[in-house]
Amino acid sequence: MERRRLPPLNALRAFEAAARHLNFSRAADELAVTPGAVSQQIQNLEDYVGAALFKRTPKGLLLTDAAQTALPALREAFDRLAEAASLLTAAVDGRRLTVTVAPSFAAKWLVPRLGLFEAAHPQVDVWLSAGMEVVDFASGEIDLAIRYGTGRYPGLEVVKLMSETVIPVVSPELLETNPLNDPADLANHILLHDGSPDADDSCPDWAMWLAARGIKVGDGARGPRFNQSSLVIEAAVGGRGVALAKRALAQADLDAGRLIAPLQIETDVDFAYFVVHPKAKGRLPQVKAFVSWVTGEAAAHEAALLSIDNGAGI
Repeated sequence: MERRRLPPLNALRAFEAAARHLNFSRAADELAVTPGAVSQQIQNLEDYVGAALFKRTPKGLLLTDAAQTALPALREAFDRLAEAASLLTAAVDGRRLTVTVAPSFAAKWLVPRLGLFEAAHPQVDVWLSAGMEVVDFASGEIDLAIRYGTGRYPGLEVVKLMSETVIPVVSPELLETNPLNDPADLANHILLHDGSPDADDSCPDWAMWLAARGIKVGDGARGPRFNQSSLVIEAAVGGRGVALAKRALAQADLDAGRLIAPLQIETDVDFAYFVVHPKAKGRLPQVKAFVSWVTGEAAAHEAALLSIDNGAGI
């Protein structure tokens, strides 16, 4: 079979940078070469394809039709090359696994369990990055993410971990002085608000939760507000009031008796937790091992909740 003849990689890099900036000087700065070198590489590529790639106008550079047609595929090719390079590095250094996850899920659910993975896979070093921003996998630096959302993540492998509900929780010490036997008793409590930026319209805040049950307790929006789910749970543990908490995140405190769910009223939400990663990353042994482990932990978590709920009659 005849080998494919490709243009020089440096010429393609120079063209992609110049097309993105529409400026040879800025492209040269990015590539750490001179503008003359970029111009020469563009000329080499134009000679190779037999057509002009830029229109030089009084207002600056414009792409020709041929260049505009080819540019998206070229950018995708460079992204694939970067991904391949990261996979080569990861394959050589199979010890490292970089995981990104929301801070509350990391603190309240993942980190307390992570020692189990490390004990089962001592050859893998987990690098955990906690943040709210949506990770860009194109850089190749992140191996996988755990996201709270709809499960629609185009171009990525997606595995559902577990569903989520919200439930009112309070510290047992607070209940000793201020009972909570009925939703109407919330009128006598400070309401703690989870203001985390999840964009889940199905997840009720206190005002919605109270209105759905026809309960009037004054202004349901009053009270302290926290921008992380873990913080509102910690505030409830500290006896500051009643939190409408994500149960998966609060369950460890419920199991330990630091929190109580006296009303036993759970509300399902549409969002859930998912493991996501590029398809190519799924070939790495450390990614396979982590996905298998974390999905097993999530299944055990949900089975334990089902057992608790059946026993409590929720």
